[in-house]
Amino acid sequence: MSRHSHALRKLAPAFLSAVVVAACLVVLAGRVVAAAGQDPAPAPAPGQGEYVGADTCLTCHDTQGLQGTAHGNTKIPGTPMALKGCESCHGPGGAHVQDENHGHMKKFAHMPAGQVSETCVTCHNRSEHAMWEGSAHAARSLGCTTCHSVHSPKSEHGQLVKVNQVELCATCHKPQVMKQLRSSHMPVREGKMTCTTCHNPHGSTNVKQLRVGNYVNEACYSCHAEKRGPFLWEHAAGREACSTCHDPHGSNNDRMLVVRQPMLCQRCHIGTRHPATPYDGAALAAGSNRLIVRGCVNCHQTIHGSNHPSGQWFQR
Repeated sequence: MSRHSHALRKLAPAFLSAVVVAACLVVLAGRVVAAAGQDPAPAPAPGQGEYVGADTCLTCHDTQGLQGTAHGNTKIPGTPMALKGCESCHGPGGAHVQDENHGHMKKFAHMPAGQVSETCVTCHNRSEHAMWEGSAHAARSLGCTTCHSVHSPKSEHGQLVKVNQVELCATCHKPQVMKQLRSSHMPVREGKMTCTTCHNPHGSTNVKQLRVGNYVNEACYSCHAEKRGPFLWEHAAGREACSTCHDPHGSNNDRMLVVRQPMLCQRCHIGTRHPATPYDGAALAAGSNRLIVRGCVNCHQTIHGSNHPSGQWFQR
């Protein structure tokens, strides 16, 4: 027998095994193809983690007020478009329907504020709400439902729990809100602006949750652009912060000053060529110009800054 014939006899068993395996694979592939044309297995009955649809919720809960609203038409991620509304926020209702005690649902009134906000930020996580996590309100254990109500809002806009923003903010920020009643001219009280005109209650990279810029002045310049500058001669107090002299929430003094003139100026200017106090004997005897309306701005009118070559004293 030749050497080649002996080698073929040794390879014969392995060849037969390969043929048998190939035949089995062909049979299995045929069964898979045949099964592909059959109808899929029916879905299991609603249970834990199963959605039942908003129509089922309406059989017990009166949520007709949500129909047509943004929350009532919210699609549940990963589910058909027909499943909207209640279960978007409260979770799957299958187990809730089958439970005699009607549990297994998110009840926001009984949840910690942080868990409530976690549900809301699954959708509200862009634009104004992008910086909610870590914001001043979130850090103080306030949740979305502290200020907002989906089912029974009291305001026309924003679904607030109070009639308007000022009344809502007053529940915590009473001193700031009451200040706006002091001034004879106050845009907030006149309805020309509101708290969120300057502040973003959902979070900001600015101080005091201001909407614009990186410090107080940039927020003020968004309306008072004529005070921006740059100036050849800058007033240091104004460059530091507008709130050094003005109270943005309201004041009993002219121009919403934190202190009336000339006391305001003399908080810093106590060593100038002028008398240290406007009411001392020397000032009265000399007929101080501060006796006229008692204001430094009688002469120093360009107090926010001057571009005149000789305007270092901020005069006319």
